[in-house]
Amino acid sequence: MEFRRRAELKRTKIEIIPMIDTMFFLLVFFMLSSLALTRLNGMPVNLPKSSTAPKQGPAELTLTIDSHRHIYVNKQEIMLKDLASALLEKAGGPSVDLAQTSIIINADASVPHGLVVRCIDDARSIGVTRFAIATAPEHDTDH
Repeated sequence: MEFRRRAELKRTKIEIIPMIDTMFFLLVFFMLSSLALTRLNGMPVNLPKSSTAPKQGPAELTLTIDSHRHIYVNKQEIMLKDLASALLEKAGGPSVDLAQTSIIINADASVPHGLVVRCIDDARSIGVTRFAIATAPEHDTDH
């Protein structure tokens, strides 16, 4: 009785190139979708230009002053006399540690400096100590 010889098993290959392509596609997809999830709290204004300003992350509160001197806290229009109470409410109430809260001041370039200082002063009166002034990147055309 003669036994048939078993055919040799072929070694299976795992192709890694399509897997790398798929991983890059997923990476790009998640990067682009995370950019779409960025929350913008400020109103659109004509920001002053700055060539040395660092990039800021999202703030807890955004204070916007438009060219008509209307004041907004996270896109909600408020009166100047109500600024302190609106900031306190948007930050989470009186139990929140406002020394750890940051405010981005998003003021139009035409807004008087005195109005911006008055808004900062009102915010400091309730305990806010961290401020950042939003600027637009300056395109250097001289060089």
